[in-house]
Amino acid sequence: MNVERLMQVVLAPVITEKATNIAEQNQQIAFRVALDATKPEIKAAIEHLFKVEVESVQVLNQKGKAKRFGRFTGRRRNERKAYVTLKDGQEFDFSEVN
Repeated sequence: MNVERLMQVVLAPVITEKATNIAEQNQQIAFRVALDATKPEIKAAIEHLFKVEVESVQVLNQKGKAKRFGRFTGRRRNERKAYVTLKDGQEFDFSEVN
């Protein structure tokens, strides 16, 4: 896969209370990813960026919430999240990202 594309797939880690609980219980890390990213692309991007071995990737498409701004209605943007499970003995180190 193209290295430039892999650098654009993973947007940011998801740091919420729910994501922290999932990380502790299931040893999964949550990431915001590009809307058109596929599971093999996400796996390759995580392995390239963090130098770890990925066991599985689960993907979630989240619709943007409908919000009101005064009398106008709007919508937040849609998100795609990836829950990444690492192989045994692997660990994320966010300080050493390429």
